Amino acid sequence: MKLLIVSDSHGWSNELADIKARHEADTNTFIHCGDSELPASSPFLDGYTIVRGNCDADSSLANEQIKRIGHLTLYVTHGHLYSVKSSLMNLAYRAGEIEADIVCFGHSHLLGAELLEGTLFLNPGSIRMPRGRQEKTYMILRLIENRATVFIHQLDGTELVELRQNFTLPKSI
Repeated sequence: MKLLIVSDSHGWSNELADIKARHEADTNTFIHCGDSELPASSPFLDGYTIVRGNCDADSSLANEQIKRIGHLTLYVTHGHLYSVKSSLMNLAYRAGEIEADIVCFGHSHLLGAELLEGTLFLNPGSIRMPRGRQEKTYMILRLIENRATVFIHQLDGTELVELRQNFTLPKSI
């Protein structure tokens, strides 16, 4: 199972289409963690599970999405409602409430992957305005049984191999 996770594209549309086309053949789920600044009806968001970020004007977008992937619960939110720029604590509380195994979020534009008390927190950074690094990034999460591998890609599709991370989840897919 492969999930592609992107966030904070801030109005870029062709780039979203290019990323999706590049990985469509071997990816099961596409996620946009908010601040697309595109309407929910935009064809550039077709096929993406999307949430509303603080810069998204379309009120029809949900603030969060909860999905089941096999035996795992996936939680998607932008992060601004949980003050993720200062701490993951509020987001971790919400993840605990819904028993999320994997949390995908954005808002800070800071690339990161971290396993906290059995929950995998993933922030793909930003494909438009990254912080903390120059590379414009998105993620691919590969799940096999209880193993999660996070692959970091630059906007042009090049993998940043040195940033690849492996995690062992408490539950299998």
